[in-house]
Amino acid sequence: MSKKPKHELENNKLNKRLRHAVGDAVNDFNMIEAGDKIMVCLSGGKDSYALLDILRQLQASAPIDFELMAVNLDQKQPGFPEHVLPEYLQSIGVPYHIIEEDTYSVVKRVIEEGKTTCSLCSRLRRGVLYRVAKELGCSKIALGHHRDDILQTLFLNMFYGGKLKAMPPKLVSDNGEHIVIRPLAYVKEKDLARYAELKQFPIIPCNLCGSQPNLQRQVIKEMLNDWDKRFPGRIESMFSALQNVVPSHLADPDLFDFKSLAKGQALKHGGDLAFDRESMPPQFATASDGLNDSAENSIKIEAAAPQKVINILASRPKA
Repeated sequence: MSKKPKHELENNKLNKRLRHAVGDAVNDFNMIEAGDKIMVCLSGGKDSYALLDILRQLQASAPIDFELMAVNLDQKQPGFPEHVLPEYLQSIGVPYHIIEEDTYSVVKRVIEEGKTTCSLCSRLRRGVLYRVAKELGCSKIALGHHRDDILQTLFLNMFYGGKLKAMPPKLVSDNGEHIVIRPLAYVKEKDLARYAELKQFPIIPCNLCGSQPNLQRQVIKEMLNDWDKRFPGRIESMFSALQNVVPSHLADPDLFDFKSLAKGQALKHGGDLAFDRESMPPQFATASDGLNDSAENSIKIEAAAPQKVINILASRPKA
């Protein structure tokens, strides 16, 4: 028996890796349930094509039944090839719905020349998609954001928004009526790019934002790509951090009750010993330094009664 060509083996490996990554995300966040009708938002870009393709593969083998409905919003951008998506979707036998809404003109009229259009464009697009999901009776809305999009959003919010916030793999829509899912949450963008070449998807570029080379998101993307090349494993470590959050070691009083923290109180995640131990001067070492993490975290100390919160900026009572 002759061996398969090397490129065919690599392509099969890539397909298997993508299927497993999407399957893991779907399982971890319970994205798809029996009887779901999922609206797959198809933009004409590599990510949404891959999303639809992999969901179709899972649909064929999944132990539950669910429907897929491909939906594209034709925003009336000049030169948009209206025939491409209908022809592609008909060729693969996927039910689809094309919405025609001239959001392009709205964005160009409202946003002055040279300013970023993405924010308004995104809000208008979401509103239309939410409405159509309701009209079509879809229980879930699937978007094509991948792992790199999620990390880029994290840094955008930190650098420009002052928030520790990314894109969740699953959330309730802005209007509260739909569940939005991102099945590509664990998938690398470079794998999607390779997959798009392999599958020869008919990619449609976005002319509305293609002329904005200095977008903040593009700057963040270039920074992360540079890190990925110079420091292998850093991107993976950062994404793992999004799934390993320790509220008691941040600084959000709404997320963790710092005001009631008292001596002897056991914390869920214990102390942050991973980096302290290596640089801790001997004179500051404590008895607990000799314990491993599991032993230290197993110590049970009864929590002290909540203390009265004192406003340090309040005036001292008069004698």
